[in-house]
Amino acid sequence: MGVRQCGKTYIIDDFGKSNYDEIASFNFEKQEALAGIFENDYDTDRIIFELGLFWGKTIKPEKTLIFFDEIQACSRAITSLKYFCENAPQYHIVCAGSLLGVKLSKESSFPVGKVEFVTMYPMSFSEFVRANGEEMLADYISDFDVSKTIPEAIGNKLNHLLRQYYVTGGMPEVVQAWCDTKDIEQVEAKQQEIIDGYEFDFAKHAPIKDFPKLTAIWKSIPIQLARENNKFIFGHVKKGWRAKDLEDALEWLINAGLVYKVCQIEKPFLPLSAYEKPTAFKLYLCDIGLLRKLSGVPYQVVLDCSSIYTEFKGAMTENYVLGELVKKVYETPYYWNSGNTAEVDFVIQSDSEIVPIEVKAEKNVKAKSLAVYRKKYSPNYAVKTSMKNDTNGKEILNIPLYIISSLNKFITD
Repeated sequence: MGVRQCGKTYIIDDFGKSNYDEIASFNFEKQEALAGIFENDYDTDRIIFELGLFWGKTIKPEKTLIFFDEIQACSRAITSLKYFCENAPQYHIVCAGSLLGVKLSKESSFPVGKVEFVTMYPMSFSEFVRANGEEMLADYISDFDVSKTIPEAIGNKLNHLLRQYYVTGGMPEVVQAWCDTKDIEQVEAKQQEIIDGYEFDFAKHAPIKDFPKLTAIWKSIPIQLARENNKFIFGHVKKGWRAKDLEDALEWLINAGLVYKVCQIEKPFLPLSAYEKPTAFKLYLCDIGLLRKLSGVPYQVVLDCSSIYTEFKGAMTENYVLGELVKKVYETPYYWNSGNTAEVDFVIQSDSEIVPIEVKAEKNVKAKSLAVYRKKYSPNYAVKTSMKNDTNGKEILNIPLYIISSLNKFITD
């Protein structure tokens, strides 16, 4: 599973070439006639034979990897996975779908327990660093020793790369364009292609009545994040529209993996979901580079850290941190708000620990909201992440933004 253009097909092809004699690839969106093979029954021998005829070669057990791409376009192909698992496990099948989350949110006959899920995301910051040829720096991030001090020269280099990542984001084709050319026009052309593709999906796959709502919500996210109080307000999407008018469209975007919904909690107690306020939430995009492009922030402004985008810089940094947390298999986090006095950007659960995280876009050392939270709840761990090259701090863990993916290493008994 994963959003369009995050690299699913590439990684499956690479896996297949490394582990199988051949890959039999079938795309249910591009080859609509394929659906007919699954219409009559779920006889796996017949299906394999007819897929082989369609492909033009014999599909061999354990030797041929069967790849069903965009499987969400054929419900019966999804259901057939149950029968392959039970009756023909000698055939190895891998599936992918850019809108599979949308399909599964409505699918009643999914073969529960017969399928293993893997969710792919846009490239993380450490993967971006590696793609730029900085293997040692990428290993430094991945293997970071929390007992060590970060040399200023290394920290400054990572901060510079991080600003580049804010510009490009983690979509593989965009990162490839940046690494190959360092040409921002090519980077932005790729980003626009991806955004256009998403909006095409709105028109093609979403209910007709929801299309204008999807587009309006999608385009309003950067605007709402730019506000000082970046809580998402349905009424700000379009005058006269209310929550009940837009909730279905919002769920479509969430299930498609295009949007993260970060809900407010009233108290940081277990389970966090029990203290969620479903009507109070923020929306972030699946990729920080697409957020920058969709918001119209010029790349040079980001690289130079210009003061003219000071307020939106905070929202972009939050979007970055959220992406790094989600990619590390944390559940989508929450945020905490105490009236008009304090707001902690993210609250996560790590094993039995509830950890508040305050995000700073630059080297700001003050963490007033975190101080209010700590005074009220006395957490074992509290985190501030910023551009500062500093991991010192006993009461509050200071973690540079470029190694926030190593958060779990800091949270130890």
